[in-house]
Amino acid sequence: MSGGEVKKIMFTVRKAPHGSIYVYEGLEVKLIMAAYDADISVVFMDDGVFALKEGQNTKELGIKGFAATYGAMVDYEISKIYVDRQSMEERGMSEDDLLVIGEDEDTEEPIKPQVVDAAEIAAMMAEQHNILVF
Repeated sequence: MSGGEVKKIMFTVRKAPHGSIYVYEGLEVKLIMAAYDADISVVFMDDGVFALKEGQNTKELGIKGFAATYGAMVDYEISKIYVDRQSMEERGMSEDDLLVIGEDEDTEEPIKPQVVDAAEIAAMMAEQHNILVF
C-alpha cells in the first residue's frame, strides 16, 4: 500500500461450495486479508450463490459443511458481502434462501448478504485495486 491508502480487495465467489476447495480456501484467504487492514468486499455470483444457501446439509457428501464459518467474516469486520441477484434467480433462489451470516452488534438484527444487480457489481469492481476469483 502506498501513502497510507487502504487497499480495496474484492473477492468473487463463483464456484459451488462443495466438490472443490475453491470456496473454502477463498474464505480462509478473506479472513487472512482482513487482518491486514484491507477494505474487503465479497461478491457471490454464478454457482457461488449456493455457498450462501440456508440449510446446507453435507452429510450425504461425507464432508463437513462450512457455511457456519461465514459468520467469521462479520467477526473479522468484513461487512461488504453481496450476492448477485441474477445468479440467485437463475438457480431458483430468493433472498429468503440466504443464510444469516451474523448479528449487528448495535441492533442485534440478523445480517444477511446484500442482494445487488450486475450494474452495481460492475461499479464496485471498477473501484477495486485487486479482484480475486474463487
